[in-house]
Amino acid sequence: MANHLTPSQVARYERDGFLFPVRAMAADDAQRHRASLEVMQASHPELMHGVEAQKLHLVTTWMADIVRTPDILDAVECLLGPDLLCWTSTLFVKPPDGKSFVSWHQDGNYWGLSNPEIVSAWLALSPSTVESGCMRMVPASHTWDTTVHDETFDADNLLSRGQVMQRAFDGNDAVDLVLNPGEISLHHVNVAHASEPNRAAESRIGIAIRYVTPNVRQRLIEKDSATLVRGEDRVGNFEHEQPPTHDFEPAAMSRLAQVVARRKSAVYQDAPE
Repeated sequence: MANHLTPSQVARYERDGFLFPVRAMAADDAQRHRASLEVMQASHPELMHGVEAQKLHLVTTWMADIVRTPDILDAVECLLGPDLLCWTSTLFVKPPDGKSFVSWHQDGNYWGLSNPEIVSAWLALSPSTVESGCMRMVPASHTWDTTVHDETFDADNLLSRGQVMQRAFDGNDAVDLVLNPGEISLHHVNVAHASEPNRAAESRIGIAIRYVTPNVRQRLIEKDSATLVRGEDRVGNFEHEQPPTHDFEPAAMSRLAQVVARRKSAVYQDAPE
């Protein structure tokens, strides 16, 4: 079924810088993808955290299916138009340790992308609740200038450098983006967001998928790569990535290693391993 956003939903996104919840898939499908993730966790634990947890849609067929989910693409198309590239996907597994958190930050501060024609779709594979440390966002903060961030390198901060916004604001205005499995939130690249530690009984599991238009380009390295997931790319700012034919095929793993190394040299330069 088509998942086109209503005019009022588009207006909410444009006003607040985010929109939730949007049903992206049935709960049973989310559970099936979670089972695939748990198989990967057992066989390739090194891919579960940090920079290595990015772009796994290049080496796993189930993640390749997720970034091409028609209902997700329909919703994103309403915000960005018909030509869509998946710039990256990131797996977020927040353990129930009561310590791991994400500080207040704006993605646009350090991604190096040339313009804000970017939408993040955050897919819940487990309940994302206040107790489990769901994302929190400040309405209309995408209209702020991109502010300076301090780099703390806090070991419990899930961000690459422990980036923290310098701008002062009232956190009481933040909205908790509670999601059920199979639901997504959509957010603007410059919206201020964070998440608290997970104090629930199980891990909070989500996948953040970053979609861009072909007009976007990477400014930190000569040429970045992305996956065309809908429409056409008439611009050519990104090298086009190929989907895997089966999970963890050697050629795909080699390509992923090259992509991750290139990403580390740009977005994650000087971040601790």
